[in-house]
Amino acid sequence: MMKNIPYLFLILLLLTSCGSKEKKQEEKNTAPVVSNNGQTIFFPNAETRSFFKTEKVSNSNLTAALTAPAKIAATILASGEGANQNIVLFENPDLASSYTQLMQHQINISQIQNVNIRQKQIELERTKDLQLHGAATGQDLLNVQTALSMEQTNLANEKAALTEHEVKLISGGFAPDVLRKAKAGTAYLICDIPENQISRIEQGSSCNILFTSFPNETFTGRIDAIADVVDNATRMVKVRISVNNSSSKLKAGMFANVSFSLSEGNFISISKNSLVTVQGKSYVFVKKSANESRNEPGASFECREIQTGQQLGERIIVFSGLNNGEEIAIEGVIQLKGLSFGY
Repeated sequence: MMKNIPYLFLILLLLTSCGSKEKKQEEKNTAPVVSNNGQTIFFPNAETRSFFKTEKVSNSNLTAALTAPAKIAATILASGEGANQNIVLFENPDLASSYTQLMQHQINISQIQNVNIRQKQIELERTKDLQLHGAATGQDLLNVQTALSMEQTNLANEKAALTEHEVKLISGGFAPDVLRKAKAGTAYLICDIPENQISRIEQGSSCNILFTSFPNETFTGRIDAIADVVDNATRMVKVRISVNNSSSKLKAGMFANVSFSLSEGNFISISKNSLVTVQGKSYVFVKKSANESRNEPGASFECREIQTGQQLGERIIVFSGLNNGEEIAIEGVIQLKGLSFGY
């Protein structure tokens, strides 16, 4: 019996050695294979590759939201006294003063043009006729000509003053003719948009408005005008937005946030979670079919450099490097980065 012990020990040793080799072989079969200087990562085991979730990319029309603070600069009310002109309530007292004076200058201009000057012109023609027939002197003619000249000077002064107040209103975001024609029940907001974003918004397009006073209600506004002047200090451009205020709940001076939808064009976009950056370059991991290179039930990922653009919320625009229909990893990306770049 003692003679058989060495043989039993040898058999156990051989069995243990075989089990260890099988275990090492199994571990070797499930371990990822990195090749092409980290560009290709192959997972031979189906359970291992299921850890990496992917999404299919495709071209789509992308839009971004530009948000800007705004304030109700004016509201339009119907006159309770039955006046022909509606009442304009300004948040800015300087604009209110300019508008009031502008209206007065317009009245003065109409009076001078349609009444005073015409009357003086008629008097001048009559005096010339009287002088021709010896019924008026040269002094009479000179007096009438002087009176006409004074009225013409008054007209020029009124027009100059009118222009001054018109410029103030336009600089504040308002065109006087718009205010004159505005319907009662309208509120006007003014917001400042960065100079480099102006080309991306259009007059007549709609926008969403959220007022501080009504945080649970979204209003829809319309872009009425984009100012012609860029602020030298802030590089901002004023944009005027009209919104229905038939309920009269919106008051001049109320604060709001305006959201503009901006079209970015038709591009491929990726989840921000799929992107890795190494030494200033952008990469994603593109899933490849294992059957292309190996006859095994696994999957491989290709590390590919891409050119990216603007980030829109959770998505990032891709200008080049990806094709429609390709799949990229969106989960387990950090692990793939470690295998590909070694950290």
